[in-house]
Parts: sequence; structure tokens; C-alpha cells
Amino acid sequence: MDLGLNDLQAFLERGGPVLLVIMVATFVMWALILERLFYFRFAHQSVADEAIAEWNARSDRKSVLAHWVRDKLISEVRAKAEANVSMTKAMVALAPLLGLLGTVTGMVTVFDVMAITDGADAKAMSGGVSRATIPTMAGMVASISGIIFTSGMDSKVNRLVQKVEDEMEIR
Repeated sequence: MDLGLNDLQAFLERGGPVLLVIMVATFVMWALILERLFYFRFAHQSVADEAIAEWNARSDRKSVLAHWVRDKLISEVRAKAEANVSMTKAMVALAPLLGLLGTVTGMVTVFDVMAITDGADAKAMSGGVSRATIPTMAGMVASISGIIFTSGMDSKVNRLVQKVEDEMEIR
């Protein structure tokens, strides 16, 4: 099945303007997910190594100041690892809400047609039903696809930061 540009445009028109907003929000969500995946794969280790190297360069590791420096280094690693995670989760939560907005606007269209035609124009009502159901489906699909990837992000961040903490163990 070859979906062309015309098919995509027709799908977006059937879903109404909210579907376009859902599509943009989904692209933003996936851009954030991909950014985190690339960070974890390519950049985190160098950030962790820099923090560990700074800690290992210290001669004093037992004073209160040393504990503060260690906590600061770990906090910096955690902040870099957690960057965009909460924004990604917000986008995952936003997708079904946008779908619900599409449902409401589609149903308003159906009720408008029913009020104007006394329910006699089923074809006109079906356009509103499409505007009600397609965004709902799209919002749920976007959210579920995002949940699959964001559900493990917190545990990954915690594992990576814990690894840095273990490397900086005060002996």
C-alpha cells in the first residue's frame, strides 16, 4: 500500500485542524525522544567521565567541601541526563488531550449539522464524525508510541547517575 502525499493530505483534511496540531506535537515528541536516545548513546559517557575525572583529581575526598563538590558533580550529571525528559513526558500526556479536543470539535460539527438539517444529512454528519474519531485515534497512537520509549527513561537516568555515584564512592 503506497501512501502518497495526496492520501496524507486527505487524511489530514478528514481529521480536521486538530489533527495537524497532533501531528506537529508528535513530531516534537519524537524529536525529543530521539535527542535523549542520542545523548544516552553518544554523549553521556563523556559527561560522566569528565565528572569522575574532576573528582579523581581531588586530593581531599573526606572533608565537607569534598562532599559538596561530589554532590555538585553528581547533580550536574543528573541534570544533563534528565534534560528534556519531563518535556517529553509532557508531550506524551498532551497527545491524548489533543485527541480529546479533536473529539469535541468534531462532535460540535456534527451537532451543528444536525441543528441545521434536522438530522437529515447523514453525509454532512459523517464529516463531523471523522473529525471526532480520527484525532482521538491519532492522539492515542502518538501517546502510546511515546509511552513505550519514555517509560524506561527515568530508570535509565537513575542507572546512569548511580553508576557515576558508585565511581565517586568515598573511600
